[in-house]
Amino acid sequence: MNNLVWFRNDLRVEDNHSLYCACQKTGKVIGVYFLDPRQFEMTRFGFKKTEKFRAKFLLETLRDLKNNLASKNISLLIFHDLPENVIPRLVEEHHISTIFLQKEWTQEEVNVNVNVKNNINRNFKNQISRVEFVETYNQFLFHPSDIPYADFQKIPEVFTEFRKKCEKESKIRPCVEITSKPIENLIETSNVIPSLADLGLESFKLHKYSAFPFRGGETAALKRLNHYFFDTENLSQYKQTRNGLIGTDYSSKFSAWLANGSISARTIYWEVQNYEREICKNEDTYWLIFELIWRDYFKYISLKHGNKIFQLDGILGKKYDWKFNEKALRQWMNGNTREPLVNANMIELQQTGFMSNRGRQNVVSYWAKEWEQDWRVAAAYFESMLIDYDVHSNYGNWMYNAGVGNDPRDRKFNIKRQAEMYDAKGEYQRLWLK
Repeated sequence: MNNLVWFRNDLRVEDNHSLYCACQKTGKVIGVYFLDPRQFEMTRFGFKKTEKFRAKFLLETLRDLKNNLASKNISLLIFHDLPENVIPRLVEEHHISTIFLQKEWTQEEVNVNVNVKNNINRNFKNQISRVEFVETYNQFLFHPSDIPYADFQKIPEVFTEFRKKCEKESKIRPCVEITSKPIENLIETSNVIPSLADLGLESFKLHKYSAFPFRGGETAALKRLNHYFFDTENLSQYKQTRNGLIGTDYSSKFSAWLANGSISARTIYWEVQNYEREICKNEDTYWLIFELIWRDYFKYISLKHGNKIFQLDGILGKKYDWKFNEKALRQWMNGNTREPLVNANMIELQQTGFMSNRGRQNVVSYWAKEWEQDWRVAAAYFESMLIDYDVHSNYGNWMYNAGVGNDPRDRKFNIKRQAEMYDAKGEYQRLWLK
């Protein structure tokens, strides 16, 4: 009997627990990934659920993953189809006894899981017991079994409390290494990776001012890590520069690779430890770990609160007089508001699929606090456009800035003051508002 690794947002070979566990078992190991057509449909707000920027990054990631798996003698099958349509067939064709996958808990992913299991059950009524699903949490820095909260409902609503307790009482697990399978593990496949056109998206050229000109995939992620840490030693100034707006090196830019799992948070953590031993240890090097803990925190808030993170009143159940105006949405999306800093950031997003952390704080505050518009609509636009979209961080940050999440101070940004602080000479605004 053989093993299927169903890749989702864990598109890497190194430190991939599902792949590691599959390789420990007897039988062949086969990988599969689905470009689910539902992820490329038009939303009710008039934009694609996944736009061309993240789609291109994803296709590059899949090419790299296929090559990296092949170097371990593992085949990757890629389908532009629904998982529930294909997996039952793969189970039969390849005599699959175990399906390994990263555990997800948000509603869309859970629904797909249920559909897959139901269809396998329907197709193999007398054999269902032989198909085992092994789901593992593989996207955290602090593994859920290791945090000092046995009950997710006890996770605090304030980040600082969570961070301090985890830093004091939890350990980061070591990375796992994948050994090669024998050459006989490879299977014959004529599988071709779809193009942007196949996904209903237009091809495009990289914008010359893009702050994120990087390719998708584990190879590019590790190259970026080596560049940012050891080639340039930019990590030693990370906290000081991370609120920048122009260029590739004002921040680590790891977010897109983390979002689709081309690199693990643990890999980054342990490389920070190496850097601190070999080169420099200071507040800046710690701050990158601090940001990884924020990423974890939003995932744990999602685990704790479930679908509340997608609801208008958020996790606080807080009532505001939210509005929604179609014209306002178009003005905000197209960089046609009264605030030049907001406009510049929105045009950068529209042209490149990327925006700085500082930019995001401002455009979110403007939409939710200044205009008091339904934050979920704009969050859905971010989902469409961002190369580094991550469901937990996206909706966690939107709730936070809209006043229905984990910000105990419920802040509103003074955007003119922000422009003076972070774009004092107006260089960023001039770059995008020509």
